Amino acid sequence: MATKLNDMGAIINWKHNYQSGMVTRDGIITEFPDGIPSDADIATWKTEYDAMMVATAYVEKRVDAYPAIGDQLDALWKGGDAETAMKVIVDKVKTDFPKP
Repeated sequence: MATKLNDMGAIINWKHNYQSGMVTRDGIITEFPDGIPSDADIATWKTEYDAMMVATAYVEKRVDAYPAIGDQLDALWKGGDAETAMKVIVDKVKTDFPKP
């Protein structure tokens, strides 16, 4: 999953969150606490960000695939066949969307 150039704000926000002294204009950083980052710094941050996005892509897929937490808890409460069936569903989600 490659990062688009217009995602640089997301990259910098991920890497640095908001820092006091950071100023933007029209989505472009005009002032950075320690001066404008070098192209090399930005390239490094982009590589790190892309790796993080790939490494965590499974999370959203799992969240969408899991049954509602209330249904999971209800199955645990009921136990027996309901609990066993829910375990099968949850295990399938983990198999379909494994952690890297």
